[in-house]
Formats: sequence, C-alpha cells, structure tokens
Amino acid sequence: MEIINKKHLPRRSVVLDTYWKFACERQNIFFNKLHANPILTQDEILLKHKFTNAYRASDRVSQYLIKHVIYKGSQEPDEILFRILLFKIFNKIETWELLEAELNTPTLAEFDFKRYNKILHDALKAKEAIYSGAYIMASGKSAYGYDRKHENHIKLIEQMCTGNLLESLLKAPSLETIYNLLLDFPSIGSFLAYQYAIDLNYSPICDFSEMDFVMPGPGAKDGIKKCFSSFGGYSNTDIIHYVTDIQEKEFDRLELDFKDLWGRRLQLIDCQNLFCETDKYARVAHPDILGLSERKRIKQIYRPISGKIDYFYPPKWELNNLL
Repeated sequence: MEIINKKHLPRRSVVLDTYWKFACERQNIFFNKLHANPILTQDEILLKHKFTNAYRASDRVSQYLIKHVIYKGSQEPDEILFRILLFKIFNKIETWELLEAELNTPTLAEFDFKRYNKILHDALKAKEAIYSGAYIMASGKSAYGYDRKHENHIKLIEQMCTGNLLESLLKAPSLETIYNLLLDFPSIGSFLAYQYAIDLNYSPICDFSEMDFVMPGPGAKDGIKKCFSSFGGYSNTDIIHYVTDIQEKEFDRLELDFKDLWGRRLQLIDCQNLFCETDKYARVAHPDILGLSERKRIKQIYRPISGKIDYFYPPKWELNNLL
C-alpha cells in the first residue's frame, strides 16, 4: 500500500527522528547479542529499560512460539491452531512448559478441560503467575460463566478449536480476514486479534505478507501522536504504512546504518511495534512531549536473561539458512 503521495502529509515532530534512531540502535543490540559482543550499546535508556526488538519475530516469546510451539509437534492444521492459541492466550513460556511437563506435548486430540483446569489452578495455588504482563486479556466471564479467568480462557480455546474457525482460516483470502475471524470471539479485542493473526501467519495455516494489513494498538497510537504533531489527511493506520514505505529514505536522511533482518525490511507489524516502543523511550528522551495516555515513566527495567536464543524464523521467510 503506497500512500506517500497523499496531499496532506502528517507534520513530523522531533520524536520521529528518535523513532528511526531507536529502531537502528535496538537492531544493533540484537546483533551484538547474537555475536556475543559484551558491549551492547552506549545508550543509557536502552541499557536501563526493557524494550522489544525492532522485529517482532526476533523477540524471545515470539521465537519460542515459532520454534518450540508452532514447528514442534504435529503439523496437522488443527493441532497447530490449538498449540498457538493455548500458548498465546497465556503468552508465557513458563506456563507452556508447565503444561508440557504435565501433558508432554499438549494436543487437541487429548484435550480435557478438567485436566487443564487442575494444572493451572494448582499453579495459581502455588502463587505462580500463569499469564504474561504483556497483554491484558478480558476475563471472559460474561461469555462462559466461570469465576476464574483461566477457566473461561480454556473454554475459549475449546470453542475456537472445535467450531468452524480452522476451516474459515484455511479459506481466508487475506490477513485482515484472519483478524476479523478472531475478533468475533469473546475476550479478543482489536489489539489481540491483530497480534494473534500475526502469530497464526508465522505458521503453515496461512501465508500472507506482513505488509497486507496492520491494526494500531494503544501504545502505537501514543507513539504516533508523539512522532507527529499533526496527522494531516492521515489516520493512525495510514501513518504506519507511511513510515514503513519511507524507512530506507529515513535511514539515509539521518545517516543511520540500519542492519535489517538478513534482507527483510521492517514490516507493518514491526513499525507498529516500534511506535509503541518509541512512546516508552520518549518518556525519558522527550519528557515534554506527551502521548494520548500522558504516561511519564518507563516501568520495565532491563534484566539480562541467561541462555542463548537459537534464532529460528518461519521457514517460508527463507531466512534460517542465512543465520
């Protein structure tokens, strides 16, 4: 979608330069970690606070999903769908590994609500967190009637995997169609529907370009407001397309040596996420420029996680032989 030639371009703020500089330096950190360089960055904000990668698929949880959930186990579409949803509803590696320890590889063929409920209930009794803090899931009680959130979500997974969703996904003509199919289910709003659509698109279930569709989340909208003082004739979605279209020109303009993902340029999902991360970064770098939420500090502190990630991308991207 080429929209650069719209008449009324959005008016940039100084934070847009920061957006590109952040993307470049965050990708430098990715490669410094990959090559075991002890000096990750000289940027004090990036050293102190936790930020996601420039490319969503390079994040630790996405990498785990791709390598250990999607492409490990049965490659039957119904089993892949079940594993993706089970992992993503909780979005926590430790929860997946708990289920694996109790069930071996969780499968739709052997799914039992009571057994899953007991495993997760016991974890909660032991004061273990079973959900990631990255996404906020609605409880689903109004749809399924259970008092505990995880019980409603297990029922949600069961409903999604035993109805007509898979058949519809396999016939879907676009990534936006995948998004709309997911949006029909309880507890799944626009932000999660888009995130789950991207996760499904990592798998063999569907194969669409990440340049086909984008849905800005709340954090991205905050970042967009900071990067542009006026939107001109553009919507939030248009602006994500706009910056994705002009990325090479912007890196050249700022004389930044952006190291892409082995030839893969930033996609719409990546530029959407970068707006969210720039919103956080700008709370310290540009405290006088406020977003929609007017948040003024970054909550998450960077804590190194031991263990090297053996990177693995969706095979259809043809990147794994380049690593």
